[in-house]
Amino acid sequence: MHIKSIVLLIFILVEMSVAQVFEVVSPNNILSLSFNVESGVPVYQVTRFGRPLIVSSKLGLILNNDIDFSSDCTVSSIERNYVDNTWTQVWGEKKEIRNCYHELKVVLVKNNQHQSRINIYFRVFNDGIAFRYCIPKQDNLKEFQILDEITEFNMAADHNAWWIPAYHWNRYEYLYKKTTISQMDTVHTPVTFETENGIYLSIHEAALTDYASMTIIPDNNFKLKADLVPWADGIKVYAETPFKSPWRSIQIADTPGELITSYIILNLNEPCKLRDTSWIRPGKYVGIWWEMHLGTSTWGSGELHGATTENTKRYIDFASKYGFSGVLVEGWNIGWDGDWIANSEKFDFITPYPDFDIDIITQYAKDKGVRLIGHHETAKGIHNYEDQMTDAYKFYKKYGVRSVKTGYVGHGQDIRRIDSNGIESKEWHHGQWMVRHYRKSVKKAAKYKLMIDAHEPIKATGIRRTYPNIMTREGARGQEFNAWSADGGNPPEHTTILPFTRLLGGPMDFTPGIFDLIFNDARPNNRVNTTLMKQLALYVILYSPLQMAADLPENYLNRLDAFQFIMDVPVDWQDTQVLHAKIGDYVTIVRKDINSPDWYLGSITDEEGRNLQASLQFLDVGKKYVAQIYCDGQNADWKDMPYEYEIKEILVDSHSKIDLRLAPGGGQAIRFKLAEEKDIVRLAYIQ
Repeated sequence: MHIKSIVLLIFILVEMSVAQVFEVVSPNNILSLSFNVESGVPVYQVTRFGRPLIVSSKLGLILNNDIDFSSDCTVSSIERNYVDNTWTQVWGEKKEIRNCYHELKVVLVKNNQHQSRINIYFRVFNDGIAFRYCIPKQDNLKEFQILDEITEFNMAADHNAWWIPAYHWNRYEYLYKKTTISQMDTVHTPVTFETENGIYLSIHEAALTDYASMTIIPDNNFKLKADLVPWADGIKVYAETPFKSPWRSIQIADTPGELITSYIILNLNEPCKLRDTSWIRPGKYVGIWWEMHLGTSTWGSGELHGATTENTKRYIDFASKYGFSGVLVEGWNIGWDGDWIANSEKFDFITPYPDFDIDIITQYAKDKGVRLIGHHETAKGIHNYEDQMTDAYKFYKKYGVRSVKTGYVGHGQDIRRIDSNGIESKEWHHGQWMVRHYRKSVKKAAKYKLMIDAHEPIKATGIRRTYPNIMTREGARGQEFNAWSADGGNPPEHTTILPFTRLLGGPMDFTPGIFDLIFNDARPNNRVNTTLMKQLALYVILYSPLQMAADLPENYLNRLDAFQFIMDVPVDWQDTQVLHAKIGDYVTIVRKDINSPDWYLGSITDEEGRNLQASLQFLDVGKKYVAQIYCDGQNADWKDMPYEYEIKEILVDSHSKIDLRLAPGGGQAIRFKLAEEKDIVRLAYIQ
């Protein structure tokens, strides 16, 4: 044996024999995770600068056949590893991602007659920790069922938390609540916390592939336990060896903005599995969608049918003229008439309504340099969709469609499943069966070179690294709630919470860009609760590689000066930085275009007006930029004066500072364009 290996083995044996406490620290030596077995129970804790963040918390899985990996365990061996590399995203909010961590692998043996084994992998990054369970092949353990996961995240105090409830009918589409841990319900992840000392944590999961979605149950003394969304029969997970659970992640930051620029979730996923990604292209789109939410047209056939050949051509003309790459059309296919949610088996994904001529439309779009964006609403009719999925994707490929928006509208615990024996059950939207379905749709779509925008999805857990054709998804209250929600729509603070909660999992198709904010004729009891300038800023704040200009084309024509920002703003970025951040109050984000030297800034506030100052140190030193500023007017207010705005240009450089005056419910958007000589002369004279 090599001398170095002998020394390492001796060290490990001594470490195990002394106390069975194994520590792994972050590369910057700030975070520390320690693991040990207390009276047979695996536990871990996390400290920051030696102070506890996660106090002693149990680990383990309980399987069928009386195999309990949460008690009566012994450490058999450990291994340590260090990784530091950089990889490139196909698209994203940052092009180059550094993946740097220390890893500890613990091999546990269950003290039963078979000596069953389970491995736990711990990774400690500079910005958080993660761990997962792996069960290797072994004679006594092949196919098995997980009855419970014992994972705990026990907090050191009763921190503030931002959360949405789990096990409710409307899936993830709820307003976030801010309470203490002791006042929390059972919640979805990501769930975000602020300690009394101003440290921020977010609990989530990564690489959710063939497992139940994890929710979090609060208990006494600020204890938090993983709770897996079960099958109808109560089993949490069906599995076989070799087995890997999703990663359980805790992002840890000094500021809320550092949560946004943490890429732990992506780093915990496998590298891209697609050899050819040239067909995967971020872009902006318009579409036949908002008019249905306003009630001025319908998904179903009839006099007000929105998805007609002529109406689609109108949107194609608009997209072509103003530089949008796609046109989404909802309601084009047979199945929308009557109670389509109750009659999901009637959806036909290859047969258009008679007034929608897909041959004419796709050729017209091609001639105009635009592509049709497909739409598949399943209404949670999973069997019906899976029976047609191959033909539906082939159909779209035939017509040159490169992206499809999928939908799963329906009650969160009312997804009809029929097993191989013909037995029917009702499954949760976020259980293992549906996780498998969502992954199946992404992989099959990749086979036919289709990008996916999933609505009513399974939550984002970084799968976009492995399959970058899953571009974006909904998974929270989006823009459409402003059109019809009985509570009046999303309050001004909603979008100041999303970047620190939902979007920590991955991109969101929020569908920003509504310019007609008050619609007294169509929906007199609803409106968009922002200023016009906040709608522009959302294109920078709420990241998505597919961004919609969601309003009706005619509403943009009235304000083409403001619409210019939507035409200019990119959807693929070289870098992202957060300048200001206070969860639920305000956030300022700047992003650098991947295809030019330009930077873009978005800043938004809640119902309170703000005056923030942005230092422009992110700009290249020694270069001049034209700051094209889209800001709220002096009297702007989301309630009474939402349309008052100002557009101006000034000359700036990396030493400059800009005051961001945000009206109540308002925002500001800025494009920093590299200045030409003529710009320098012109603006120097004006200033």
